Amino acid sequence: MNVKVNGQAREVPDGTTVLSMLESIKLAPDKVAIELNRRLLKTEKYDAPLNENDEIEIVTFVGGG
Repeated sequence: MNVKVNGQAREVPDGTTVLSMLESIKLAPDKVAIELNRRLLKTEKYDAPLNENDEIEIVTFVGGG
């Protein structure tokens, strides 16, 4: 199935969740904010399966000062 991640097309298996996608790209779910189809996604919804043509934006938190 095709989804778009940060503006780039990506092929993922059917049944892929936001959480499993984060694991596959080695990002910790507690270190990112996710927007799914232009709506902020709550952490408890990360286990919902993605759908064909979903658009995901991932923003990582960076510390510093």
